[in-house]
Amino acid sequence: MTTSTSSNHRDVNVCVAGVGHWGRNLARNFHEIGHLYALCEANERLLGGFRTQYPSAKFYGRYEDALADKDVHAVVLATPAEYHAPMGLAALQAGKDLFVEKPLALEWQDGRALVDRARERNRILMVGHLLRYHPAILRIQELLADGVLGKIEYVYSNRLSMGKIRREENALWSFAPHDISVIRALFGQDPIQVTATGGAYLQPNIADVTVSNLLFDYGTRAHIFVSWLHPYKEQRLVVIGSKQMVVFEDSRPDNKLMLFDKRIEMKDGAMEAGKPNATLVGFANDEPLRLECQHFVDCIRNRTTPRTPGEEGVSVLQVLQACQRSLQMNGEPVQMTASGAQKLLTI
Repeated sequence: MTTSTSSNHRDVNVCVAGVGHWGRNLARNFHEIGHLYALCEANERLLGGFRTQYPSAKFYGRYEDALADKDVHAVVLATPAEYHAPMGLAALQAGKDLFVEKPLALEWQDGRALVDRARERNRILMVGHLLRYHPAILRIQELLADGVLGKIEYVYSNRLSMGKIRREENALWSFAPHDISVIRALFGQDPIQVTATGGAYLQPNIADVTVSNLLFDYGTRAHIFVSWLHPYKEQRLVVIGSKQMVVFEDSRPDNKLMLFDKRIEMKDGAMEAGKPNATLVGFANDEPLRLECQHFVDCIRNRTTPRTPGEEGVSVLQVLQACQRSLQMNGEPVQMTASGAQKLLTI
């Protein structure tokens, strides 16, 4: 077993609640860094398979029993999104630090309630926006901070696959939270207006494909194209800067992060774009989920604010809800306000 890079003993006991598709990945990573103390799952059939895999862990079928265990220092919620708010509030009230998989809640007001409860109880609250811990994304942020890219002019993200089709949420809510989180971090602000369009082809009223457009101050923009009804997998982020451009294509086997120059020349009084030269950009080969789990443990140990705190989860929810409203209004623009409320723009 690989132990934590910060400590060689278990000083933070983590209970993972929900051991389905993603919860089992979280359990594996917390186990490998030496902090998996317990698993909680109401479905005994699911839970039973982990008893031999993690023989030193405690197992709880009732969430209330896990929260009553004083040796549980932190709860990691990997349950369906509709349970995040009530289960998260209960964990914070019980004095546990809390990691919530995306989305933080289904309504931004419920997310705000989690933030307020965490502040009242002096607890760590972190939301699982995994891409913010990806070494390639961290490298892009370094390029931006060092002035290599110049000023951001445009960003777009494609997250496409012929993947798992959900009934409880549409493709926007399933795929876009990570990209919204990254784009907010790159721009350093929230959008002032969003529009979204899409289509539901497999199930009524559950969009399989959406395109969301985000307008920021000074006319800078981003768009997010998501679909689980696509013939091949594509995970691509493109950042267009005033100096250079960078492309992160995580679905590629290699050459995932490439830097391109911008060759704009004047010929006969007209602008002409030359073929950009490409440079491979290296980044650490660490598992993003491992880095995210370790970051949560370090924040608990040091009582520091996470890179993706609850407040950021609320902001992402506000953008998601604005996009959802525009989607329901067939692409009508929705204005974002500082309070999180949105209004339909008249055009």
